[in-house]
Amino acid sequence: MEKIVAHVQKVYAASVGLEFTYINDFAKLEWLQKEMETTMNKPLAVEQKKRILQKLNQGVMFEKFLHTKYIGQKRFSLEGGETTIAALDAIINTAADNAVQEVVIGMAHRGRLNVLANILGKTYEQIFSEFEGSAIPDTTMGSGDVKYHPGFRAQVQTPGGKDVNLQLTPNPSHLEVVDPVVVGFARSKADVIYGSDYDKILPILIHGDAAIAGQGVVYEVAQMSKLKGYYTGGTIHYVINNQIGFTTDFEDARSSDYCTSVAAIVQAPVFHVNGDDAEAVVKVAEIATRYRQEFNSDIYIDMVCYRRHGHNEGDDPKFTQPKLYEAIDKHANPREVYSKQLIANGDMDAAMATELEKAFWSELQERLDEVKQHPLPYSRQKPEQAWLELRKSNPDDFHKSPDTAISQEQFDKVFKAIMAIPEGFKPLKKVEKLLGDKQKLFEEQQLLDWASGELMAYGSLLNEGHDVRLSGQDVKRGTFSHRHAVLRSEENDQSTAVSVKSTTNKASSAFITPCSASSL
Repeated sequence: MEKIVAHVQKVYAASVGLEFTYINDFAKLEWLQKEMETTMNKPLAVEQKKRILQKLNQGVMFEKFLHTKYIGQKRFSLEGGETTIAALDAIINTAADNAVQEVVIGMAHRGRLNVLANILGKTYEQIFSEFEGSAIPDTTMGSGDVKYHPGFRAQVQTPGGKDVNLQLTPNPSHLEVVDPVVVGFARSKADVIYGSDYDKILPILIHGDAAIAGQGVVYEVAQMSKLKGYYTGGTIHYVINNQIGFTTDFEDARSSDYCTSVAAIVQAPVFHVNGDDAEAVVKVAEIATRYRQEFNSDIYIDMVCYRRHGHNEGDDPKFTQPKLYEAIDKHANPREVYSKQLIANGDMDAAMATELEKAFWSELQERLDEVKQHPLPYSRQKPEQAWLELRKSNPDDFHKSPDTAISQEQFDKVFKAIMAIPEGFKPLKKVEKLLGDKQKLFEEQQLLDWASGELMAYGSLLNEGHDVRLSGQDVKRGTFSHRHAVLRSEENDQSTAVSVKSTTNKASSAFITPCSASSL
């Protein structure tokens, strides 16, 4: 009995806590329990331990280097939460081994430069030039903003030899406002590039503990995550929980037990993990990624850590948290903690740890001196290429309207399709009369009302092989009952959507998804 209790305490009450008892899907519960009781106790291979140390080394030394070279400049460092770099690396590598070809990431400003450099491979020279003020901004990924807000794209190769497209979306200072942008990117790319195979693309949202608990957009995104029109196959939510929001202690920041309590509304499991235990964080990251791929559902990682400096590097945190920052000042960084653990376990010696630190510092200095600059290659995707091929308008473009007409044959085909009532389907009498009046108007006077013209536009696009997506309040019938793109049976409440078979080989589809007024 004592051995059983000791085993359970080691698994569930050490560096990791798992919230999952509110989940009513037994398969998910069983899967999570099995992973916790096997993966968490399984020792890592020496090569993986070296990989973790390498990522910690990059995360910690990058911040130290910037703090030394650019004293007083704001960068909203990741210091205290550098294990995030090892965790993101593990998520991407595990995802690539489980069919993911692309990752879309959204995050606020804290730690963004570190993620850009050590996850997406943005060159240190590019980042340093932004500090020097000599950079030419890439306005395609956000413009007119500070260096810790723009986005970046990259193509990386994992240790397993898999190529992964990475994108960090631009984000202003409004923290969680990027969340719907990221899931929107993931959904549209899944549909356009990957044939709606959600296993191929993974959205990751990196939150702060105060922001995820305090901003309404977080709830809205979670609440809509399982709806047909907004589904992405699951998002990994990673919280860098430094236990403080600006200057506010967490006791004054929320009423819930945890900053991640919003996860319960969609029955998403939450891992709470000690950020100083790098191996536990990496194992949790791997489990979370496999869970997302297995069940195509959201999952949350709450990494409890700390913030080394104040809100920014020029802010004194002791104004509001003197005792906390007295303790933080004396606390070793995650790289030092893990190095000592590896040395104590005999996985490496102190000389090797010191040598790794010196080598990376020298590399940073060389890159600052514009040596060894090798930006990662990046191949633009079809949607990106299409946007680049667009040009700005000029005065000559307004001398005449572009030709957007369709042929009489195409018109007849689309009009017949949108006015047809399927055999055996009995619509509401009012709607049946409305469709009859539209047909009569066209047959007798060759006229269309505005609502019919709108549906004809959508139908002609579908006919040409393009996808059409309508989303918002009352989109199926139209706010003033004008559209009726979807008909309802008065007998059994079944619905039927207007469909037009494409004349191209491309399978086109219409997404008509209603949502509540509060989500507009």
